[in-house]
This record gives sequence, structure tokens and C-alpha cells, in this order.
Amino acid sequence: MASHYHSNHYKCKNASFDDVIFTVATLLCFFHSALSDPRISTVGYYCGTHKAPTSGNYFPMFTKEMEKLQELVSKNNWGTHSEGVSSATPLYGLAQCFQDLSNIDCLQCFAASRTKLPRCLPSVSAHIFLDGCFLRYDNYSFYTEDTEPVRDTVNCTTQYGPVAGEAERLVFGDSVGKVVESVVRVAVNEGRGFAVGEGEGVYALAQCWKTVRGKGCSDCLRKAGNEVRRCLPKREGRALNSGCYLRYSTFKFYNQGGEDGEGDDSSRKRTIKAAVSVSAAAVAALSLLASYVAFTKMRKKNNLIEIPSYLKNSSLNYKYETLEKATDYFCSSRKIGQGGTGSVFKGTLPNGKDVAVKRLVFNSRQWVDDFFNEVNLISGMNHKNLVKLLGCSIEGPESLLVYEYLPNKSLDHFLFEKEKTRILKWKQRFEIILGVAEGLAYLHGGSVIRIIHRDIKSSNVLLDENLNPKIADFGLARCFGADKTHLSTGIAGTLGYMAPEYLIQGQLTDKADVYSYGVLVLEIASGRKNNIFREDSGSLLQTVWKLYQSNRLGEAVDPCLGDDFPAREAFRVFQIGLLCTQASASLRPSMAQVACMLSNSNLDVPIPKQPPFLNSRLLNQTAPLGFSIDSSSSNTFKMIDVSHNPSESSSTCSLIRPSRSEETILEV
Repeated sequence: MASHYHSNHYKCKNASFDDVIFTVATLLCFFHSALSDPRISTVGYYCGTHKAPTSGNYFPMFTKEMEKLQELVSKNNWGTHSEGVSSATPLYGLAQCFQDLSNIDCLQCFAASRTKLPRCLPSVSAHIFLDGCFLRYDNYSFYTEDTEPVRDTVNCTTQYGPVAGEAERLVFGDSVGKVVESVVRVAVNEGRGFAVGEGEGVYALAQCWKTVRGKGCSDCLRKAGNEVRRCLPKREGRALNSGCYLRYSTFKFYNQGGEDGEGDDSSRKRTIKAAVSVSAAAVAALSLLASYVAFTKMRKKNNLIEIPSYLKNSSLNYKYETLEKATDYFCSSRKIGQGGTGSVFKGTLPNGKDVAVKRLVFNSRQWVDDFFNEVNLISGMNHKNLVKLLGCSIEGPESLLVYEYLPNKSLDHFLFEKEKTRILKWKQRFEIILGVAEGLAYLHGGSVIRIIHRDIKSSNVLLDENLNPKIADFGLARCFGADKTHLSTGIAGTLGYMAPEYLIQGQLTDKADVYSYGVLVLEIASGRKNNIFREDSGSLLQTVWKLYQSNRLGEAVDPCLGDDFPAREAFRVFQIGLLCTQASASLRPSMAQVACMLSNSNLDVPIPKQPPFLNSRLLNQTAPLGFSIDSSSSNTFKMIDVSHNPSESSSTCSLIRPSRSEETILEV
């Protein structure tokens, strides 16, 4: 029977999919059919005609929805979740594996469906049937929907052909009818919504979605049982309904009990599982091509940046499916960090190497710029105090950056967590302070291009197994020519770490990084975060400055250290921190000078002048800062009457994308 929607059309367009599935099916049939099989062949596919707005947050909302469903599938083999239910374009999702699949096979099936479904974007409704699972999203709560005349369909496609001979057809039809009726009756009467059965060489499986129970499940499966008989005399048929799935076949396709068998043929089973995995990779790779085309069209509509051809063909380019498997399909237990532009997961590549995978979404020009900016700037850098970018993935439903994995995560975990499991000794803190200085000195003048990081803070300093520091997160970084004194650019960074001249006038120089570094030094030495919104005791800069003036800097050292620190060295470190945070950029030392002062105790440290004391009361004043806090949110800031001199704006380096001169990006 011809499909009402994309299922048959899909198979005609992708004949190579059938070859892959046929190979796997033959292998599974040759051995024993009860072996583990995630059943990732696509048998039904629907994309709605109504489109989401090309602007807004629909795409990141979709990605978040898929993340939540993945977490639920990991735990329960099914789940429902909704995002943006109060918005104009809400998103409801359902994912379910068929009850005979093991959890491992279920995750593989869900991963395959999740990789394919984004080709429907920006449609606000879509669903996909695989032979082992179902995935759907829509703009309304469809969970209890059992049948839907427009979308319900039958797939009679089979590689086995029809039963030959009139008598044989009659017998076969009778056998199919009995087995189908049996599994429908068991699924409905036992209340589980699931059943498998066999008889006279025919096998069948009936599955209702967990959200469709009682009469809804009964109505759906009985309709499916009537519809699937229309596939006769073909040896296989599937009914694909809004609330259920029903399949018969002369091939035993389901798993008995839902778990891998045990026995003497374990090596054969591993061979079959390997073949299935290879096939899954092939299916995912082909589907990624369609996803890439769809997302490329979406980016063109939004005037987003196209993926550079050099990057597509580069060794930096990882397959999305490889990274998805490496992170256990972005399992929540592997999540090791969360930033403003994405989440970070620990992954293990097929060769056993651990990596950190950062997830990004192309939902705006800003994120596209950040992605290419980070790849372009640091892919060729090699310094012991800079995190190493290993590659990226650019063709999946979301874009990924791949870094070296650093087991001790970020510095802020050691400094500011309430339940500290490990206290950094003074020597370790000093080495971190020196390492970050050397990394910044390299960025500012040690490489081919001059780079300003723009977001130096404790959460962007990662620590390896030996607590050696590595500067990370270059999404906001900018480079400028040696003949330029500064860039006039949009404000981006984190309040409390941003230099006053940059915050007030948008004038960006490497001294902005020096200021941020100075704040970081004070935080490391004191164990206290620079919170500009503390009205009781003032900011960290203010506190340290007062202690410096009264010659009591020993009181500023982290009390967790007790008396276990060299007083003279601690005084010197605080003095360097204050030197870096002076209000005037011209008075701050370069990072190369800072590294020299830290590594050579015989060098004199200049006397610092008072740093700027920025707090919430100052931010509420329109003069002289030129910023105000939106009363609706402490994280929202507005620029007020900030002047820029266009003649001072520097041309960007040819290695990176244009900077976003109109954008204000602030974190608290």
C-alpha cells in the first residue's frame, strides 16, 4: 500500500539504506534471531507543513527537548517532555523504544532517530518510526492521541517478496490473522500495551505508547490489525499509527525478553552486534548529509555564516555520530560543565582516548560567530597553558567542539564550592597564577597573531591531572593587528572581571585581559569570589586594597591555608594582582612583565595605585559609567550613551570572522 507520507518516498530516495539493513538482517537470520538488534531501519517519517519562525529560540529549545528525552530514555527506555509551553511555539516530545529492546539497543535506536528527525526542522511537528523505537515532537500535547487519519499509515515494504501460490496465500493470510489477533488481544487484555507472538512461521509485535492506555490502546491496535492485513500476501507488514505500532513478518525480528542471550555463541553475538553498529554508523552518516542540507538552508534564510570548505575537509572534522556514541549519547552522567554557549560532556573515543565535547546550537549569528571564532583562533595554537582544541563536528543537529579532557575540571570548583573536597596548597595556587600569566603572555604576543581573550575568570581556567592550568573558552576572543592601539567593539564578558575602560567606552586592548587576570589572582590567593553586588563589605578589590594600605595583606590570604604560606611571596602576589587591576590601563603591566615578576623574585614590583571600585550602586548611575541595570533582571544590562570613534575601529585579522560591534553580552 502506498504511504500517506514520507516512508516509501524515503526508501526510494535512499536505496543504499536498504542494502545496509538487508545485510544486517541476513546476518541476524543466519545466526539466531533472538540476538540483540537495535532495529534502526526507518519505516515511517512525517514532517509537518507549518514552520516555526526563523528567528527566536526554537532551535535551541528543540535541542534542549532532545537532551531531556535522551535522559529519560536512558533511565526508562521512554519519556515525554515539553519546552516553552507558554510561548507562541511550544514543543512537546515523546520518545519510546519497543519493550523487547535492551537499554543499550534502545539508546542506539533513539540516537539514530534523533539524528534523522532534525531534517524536518523548522517544521513544528514531525515524527519518525524505526523498527525499534518511535520519536515525535509537536506544537500541542498529543500524548493520549491514539489514531490520526491523516498521519496513520501502513508500510508493506519487504525484501522477502510475496507468498507465491493461491493456496499458500490463503494459508499464510490465515496465519497472519491469527498471530496479529493474538498479540493485539494480549497487549490490550494484559494492560501492558505490548506483546509478541508467533505461529506457523509468522511472527508479530504489538506496541502502544506508554501515554496511550486502556481504550485508546485497544482502538489503536485493533485499527492497526485491520490495516496491516492489507499488506497480504507480502511476507511483512507494519501499521504505523499515532498511538501504536504493529508488525508481522516471516522473519523473527524481535528479542525474547529484551536482553542479550548468554551461551557458547557469545563471540558470534559480538560479531553480530559489531555488524549492527557498523550499519548504524552508515545510516547515521547518510542521514547527517540530509540534516546538513536542511540546516544549511536554514542558515541561508537567517543570513548565518556558511561552513568554510576548508573546515569540512579538515582533520579537525569529527563525525557527529562518533561523538554522540563517545558521550553515551550525551548522557547526563557524563556532563562535566555548563557555559553560556553550551554544555560540556566527557567522551571516550573508539581508540580509548578521553575528550571533552562542547555542545553548541546554531540559533543566532552570535553563536555561529563564537563557534568559528573559537575553532579558527586556537586550532593552530600549541602552548602548555592553553587548552588544546582537537577538532569539531559541523554536520549534525547541533555543532560540537572537541577538546583535550582535563580531569580536574575548572579552577572555580576548587576555590568556591561550598563542600570543598580538596584544598589547593599555596604552592599549587602560585603555579596556577604563573601558568595563566604565561598562557596570556603567549596570546598577547607569543604567537603569530595577537589575541585578547575577553573572558578570563576562574571557570575558564581548567586544571589537568597535575593541577597545571589551561586557559579555555575562546568564544569571545578577538585578535587585532600590531599597528592598532585598541579595538572599539561591543561589550562582552563577565561583570567583576571587565576592565573599566572597556566597560565604559568599549575600548578593547590586551590590558583588559590584564585587569581580568588581576582579579583572578586576588581570587586565587584569597579564596574569595569578586562579587560586585555585595553591599556589606564591598568588592574583593576594595577589601584587598584596604588591607594593602594598612599593611595587613596576610589577612587576605585564604583562611583554609592557615599559616601554611610564605608571607613575603603572598604579599608579592597580592601586590601584582592590585598592579594588574589599576584603573588606568597604561599603568598596568603587560602579561609578559607579570610572568617575569612572578618567576623572578628579585625583580621589583611597582607600587600599585587604587583600583576602581565597581558595585551595584555605581552600575545604577547613568554617569559616569553609562550603564544601568534593568530592574526586571540582574543579568540584563543596557548601554546608555556610550560613544565610539569609528576611525579607531580596527580591521579584523583574516583568520577570524568579523566581530559583533553592535552586541552587548554580559554575564554576572
